[in-house]
Amino acid sequence: MSTSVATAREEHWTRTDSWLFWSFGLGMLLENYIFSLSSVATQWVPMPKSLQSLLLAWSPIWLIIGIAVAGPLADRVGRKNTFYTTMALYGLGAIGLVFSNRYWLILLFLAMLLFAAGGEMNTIMAVSHEMMPHKHRGKTMMLELNFINLGGVILGLVALSTAYQHVAFQRAMIAITLLVVLIILFFARRNTPESIRWLERTGQHERARAEIEKYYGWEEYQARQEAARRATERAQAREDGQKRVGMGLKLFTTLTISFAGSAGFGLMTYVLGPHFFPKLNAAIILVATGTGFVSGFFGLWADRWSRKWLLLIGYLGSFIMTLVIWATIPAWSKSLALFWILLIVLNVFVNIGYLTEDTLKGEVWPTKRRGTYTALVRFVSIGLYIATIYITQNFGINAYTMFNALVWAIGLAGAIAWFIGGNETGKGASLDVASGET
Repeated sequence: MSTSVATAREEHWTRTDSWLFWSFGLGMLLENYIFSLSSVATQWVPMPKSLQSLLLAWSPIWLIIGIAVAGPLADRVGRKNTFYTTMALYGLGAIGLVFSNRYWLILLFLAMLLFAAGGEMNTIMAVSHEMMPHKHRGKTMMLELNFINLGGVILGLVALSTAYQHVAFQRAMIAITLLVVLIILFFARRNTPESIRWLERTGQHERARAEIEKYYGWEEYQARQEAARRATERAQAREDGQKRVGMGLKLFTTLTISFAGSAGFGLMTYVLGPHFFPKLNAAIILVATGTGFVSGFFGLWADRWSRKWLLLIGYLGSFIMTLVIWATIPAWSKSLALFWILLIVLNVFVNIGYLTEDTLKGEVWPTKRRGTYTALVRFVSIGLYIATIYITQNFGINAYTMFNALVWAIGLAGAIAWFIGGNETGKGASLDVASGET
């Protein structure tokens, strides 16, 4: 078929896209499943509050180490090779977790799992934008991110259902669940290609052509290229498509919103329970992530809606709701029902901001450095979240909640800055426009 005829075709959702979507979604699910483990593990062995804080900080510490390694690694050796490395570490860590009946063993095997989780999510955030069909790019990214919430829901259910069993049984069930998901994930990854965009940007044109022919077919891939080109032309015809966003604004926005998303959600989901409501810990994780999962289906419209507006709504709503929670502490401390209602409403806004910022911070960078810049932003922001765990460990509930509002105010500043000076990466914008590679 001639090029002119091929480019006139519409892009289609293919079998390869389905494998990619499920492999990315399951990777996100495992990331939060593992990240949430530290909070549950505080109940596995007796420990003083100082060691409890270390265990709570263990998740972000090893997550950012994995991020720091995997970001540049994915840019150097490819996205798919990085995935195979993280999956091998998942398997070793899950098996070791079964036998973790000492504090140091818990730390050791959680570190292995978290290192892999940090690298896994960072690579997905980079590669999903590069590989999914143009007209589904925003939608698939947000729905994949919503698997993060599902991972928390599954862990919360497993933890609650085994809460009154022997600790060894709970550990084993958590590890077995992880291994089952990992096996499915490995099978899915065997049916996916390397990022064509990354191969082309790194000069591996022959391999890129072979991957195209094997997984898509030349005509289908050309239709995708044409769809992206048309979207770029439409954006350039609009004012928002003509903006050239500087590195300073990109870094300020992504760092502030990423920090607030990590610390704001983490403090109210993973740290609030162990510090103030130990008996409600698993339930808080379940309610927060369950609310996020249900509300996350707004991502179905991600390719039609404005990314700038969603970011602003999410962070403004999270800031206001945290102030409401702070102002009503005397009321909800006496009424558990009110506490759950406020937590649910808060997490609706948190999730809008969270899915939007995780989508944004992977799409605004050039392809050859997408993994590295995404890793840089996540390393710094999650590193600052670690600091907040220690800063707040001796706070009372009033100071703790007010501190959380300050965190959301920082994220709101980044959302406002992007709303005013950033370019529109949603509403059907191509990756070339979102990344400034036009």
